[in-house]
Amino acid sequence: MQMLLAGLGPAQADTLPHPLRPVVAPTDTLVRVLPCPGVVRAAVGTILFTGNAVTKDRILRAELDFHEGDTLTLADLPACLEANRRRLFNLQLFHAVVVQSSCAGSRLLIVFGVQERWYTFPVPILSLADRNLRSWLDRADRWRRVDYGVHLVRSNFRGRNEQLIANLQLGFNRKYELFYEAPGLGHYRRLGLGVGASYYQSHSLDYITLADRLTPFRADDGFPIQRFYVTGGLRFRHTVQFLTALNLSYHREQISDSVNHYNPTYYLGRTQREYLDLNLTSTRNQRNTFAYPLTGRYAQVALTHRVFLDGTTPSITTLHLNYTRYLALGREFYYSVGLSGQTRLTRQLAYADSRALGYEDLVRGYDQYVVDGRHYALVQQGLSYPLLRPQPIRLQSIDNPKINTIPLALYLNIFADAGYVVAPHSLSQNRLPNQLLSAVGLGLHLVTYYDRVFTAEYTLNGLGQTGYFFRAEFPI
Repeated sequence: MQMLLAGLGPAQADTLPHPLRPVVAPTDTLVRVLPCPGVVRAAVGTILFTGNAVTKDRILRAELDFHEGDTLTLADLPACLEANRRRLFNLQLFHAVVVQSSCAGSRLLIVFGVQERWYTFPVPILSLADRNLRSWLDRADRWRRVDYGVHLVRSNFRGRNEQLIANLQLGFNRKYELFYEAPGLGHYRRLGLGVGASYYQSHSLDYITLADRLTPFRADDGFPIQRFYVTGGLRFRHTVQFLTALNLSYHREQISDSVNHYNPTYYLGRTQREYLDLNLTSTRNQRNTFAYPLTGRYAQVALTHRVFLDGTTPSITTLHLNYTRYLALGREFYYSVGLSGQTRLTRQLAYADSRALGYEDLVRGYDQYVVDGRHYALVQQGLSYPLLRPQPIRLQSIDNPKINTIPLALYLNIFADAGYVVAPHSLSQNRLPNQLLSAVGLGLHLVTYYDRVFTAEYTLNGLGQTGYFFRAEFPI
């Protein structure tokens, strides 16, 4: 970081004998405010960016809440620069962001220095065709349930923070996908768009939930499930922390006659259905960092209305809420609490649309189970403490600074979860719907390269069962 900050280049104020110590110094970046003797308020004369060989200057300027000509109070300048530095860092385009201000005559010179990441990732696909490792291990045919292919991501496309995603997946589940995301277009970067298409086939389909576990139907010679959809929408973007998305998508889905025979409620007696989804999602992300947040808050509201094109299947309106708060307790202890819930309004709900806990939202410790229903609520709490924050590992044999430094941080985490699913018409074989689900546990969280988070957890759930679980994402 010191080298990057020094690389901002000399300014007139750099000749002062005793520059200020960094006012704000998170672990990833620095803010430096050089003194301006006798100055209380000053206009911003010049804003410069260095290190952004790929990223366009105008993309970065659009994130700032001040511009050339604005007058700033020097007493508030450190906090202002830190808030804007975090906005740039949370674009997740850079390994590091530093900022320095100095006085050039009677005006402020503000310089942001960035270290860009590697933006093209062709990642081989070798994954399990199940929800998690425990579910995969429970399958008798586990070694056939493997997917392979290539997942290609091009971030910061054209240097404008656009993203291209392509998937070519073969094996047990076949998937062909292409998506393009432009979060902000135009001079002010406030209006963007997203488009994409996906085609999916699988030799197996979990067609019903029995004993709180998904029951698979397999067809080696055919595909019990095929899905196709196209989507497009607008993005209304105030900053990287505040985004609203409006999407319209067309879906066509088909199951085999055998699946419909064994579970007529899968698509409410149909083997094929078509529908339109209209989705409005608003996200307010004010966490200190998006990868492994320790302070701040996160809130998201998603409203989806589904209209079936057969003219008889009742439409579905779904509301999903998510709110998480992160607090620094002092002495390097950090507390987080997350609340999420979902409600569905419809006259009749197909089995395929009744997913609740155990899919995207989960009471940890119930990884081998799923709970279906119309509505659910989930509370997650965690207390974290940093065990290890060593110096980044530098790979001397690699010259490229985008990939030759591997950051590491290890946190100890104690957590407690609770959830409840409302299922008016649950099968008698399933005991988890309409019951309070709870779990406590102890985990280790490893934060490393390119915002990757890996967790290892030991849990005790409300059924008295214990187990070890491994995940590749931040749990709250």
